[in-house]
Amino acid sequence: MTGFLTDAEWQALGLSLKVAATAVSFDLPFAFLFALLLARRDFRGKPLVDALVYLPLVLPPVAVGYLLLITFGTRAPVGGWLLDTFGLRFVFDWKGAVMAAAVLSFPFQVRAIRLSLESEDRGLAQAAETLGAGPLDRLFTIHLPLALPGVLTGAITAYAACLGEFGAIITFVSNIPGETRTLPLAIYSALQSPNGEAVAARLAMLSIALALVGLILADWVSRKTRVLTGQMPKS
Repeated sequence: MTGFLTDAEWQALGLSLKVAATAVSFDLPFAFLFALLLARRDFRGKPLVDALVYLPLVLPPVAVGYLLLITFGTRAPVGGWLLDTFGLRFVFDWKGAVMAAAVLSFPFQVRAIRLSLESEDRGLAQAAETLGAGPLDRLFTIHLPLALPGVLTGAITAYAACLGEFGAIITFVSNIPGETRTLPLAIYSALQSPNGEAVAARLAMLSIALALVGLILADWVSRKTRVLTGQMPKS
């Protein structure tokens, strides 16, 4: 045992942090593009796209894991093709845990970024376009800076959500020590072991602390970036 946690528990915590960071980093550019599309464009089928983006929020995580399994499993059409063509396997692998966490946390990022974009004064982009600024110029000089509070808040909230993801991960990639056993799965394993209540309680307290830190940090970052970008007066 190393300090507060055993070596296996440190391993589960490290894997959770790694999975969450990778999932959020992968999601972020796509989340921004979808948020920009939904906030700034009207098109046929927009309600359907909107519903599909937020669908993971209301689906049981186990259902999401099952859908990933029948799509990206080694015997599934897409998963089998990826394995045969690129040697890429998601099931029973930490990369599959990243995929599950990314799907579940994607709506958190889209929503936070979309709210920032929708609060943006549309006249700024119109004025910039009148002055000759192209789409990329407007993206990097107007939309991205003003959406920064939503980008950071969404990323932190999604990271915290990834740390707590259980159902989709265990359904898609199982509970393999050192490979797919994240912190929530370690809590589950402790509860399945004789006299594991103390271990489960310790890991649950750690999970609560991480979640609280994430939520407090998201709120603090949101307020600070809104002040820096002029969207909120200094208090």
